[in-house]
Amino acid sequence: MLRFLVSLATYNERENLPLITKEIFEFAPDVDILVIDDNSPDGTGDWVAEQMKTEPRLKLLRRSGKLGLGTATLAAMHYAVENHYDFLLNMDADLSHPPRYLPAIRAKAEGNNNDHGFDVVIGSRYVQGGGVEGWPFYRQLMSRCINLYAKFFLGLKTKDNSGAFRCYRVELLKKLDVTKIISKGYSFQEEILYRLKKLNATFVEVPIIFVDRRFGSSKINRKETLNALWILFRIGIFGR
Repeated sequence: MLRFLVSLATYNERENLPLITKEIFEFAPDVDILVIDDNSPDGTGDWVAEQMKTEPRLKLLRRSGKLGLGTATLAAMHYAVENHYDFLLNMDADLSHPPRYLPAIRAKAEGNNNDHGFDVVIGSRYVQGGGVEGWPFYRQLMSRCINLYAKFFLGLKTKDNSGAFRCYRVELLKKLDVTKIISKGYSFQEEILYRLKKLNATFVEVPIIFVDRRFGSSKINRKETLNALWILFRIGIFGR
């Protein structure tokens, strides 16, 4: 049986985590969930530690502070490799990625008797059937522009390159040279697709409806956005 690890990077997601973990186990009861918590002052990590006493499918990686979304995802990738999972399925912890899409994403990754499955499956807002709920127009426009920017500079063919709802084949992750990855924040989402494309990964997009977070506030800001644009430009022009 193929082993799936779901990763959730958290910082102050104490209100959302009980809801998202319950829904994940509802739609994918056989997965393990790894929470990578950046020392959340609201007690997110403490909640996970308490739940682990009775829930063996729940795992926790505590970090010293806010070290960036990209490094959190890399930590999850390392954990998946070291613990011999077949697939790593990354999601946002704020319920913007509805777990009801997990079966469709997993099916594309697993394949069937005549199909090996895909190396990278993207839960996509920008293919037919996908969309966004709860975002103002300016935020939707910004997201579209960043995706076009990434496609242009990185040569990506996929339509949703900035979203984090993805499934990765762990065998492919083993081949990554992580020393070349320079993104620590939100540009990681585009950069990792670029690095996997260089490894001849196969990609597919599954439509999802992205829903704005229920509780808490977004962690992205103007400085983070500008830094992400610079990093993508640097990678696209110089390859590093």
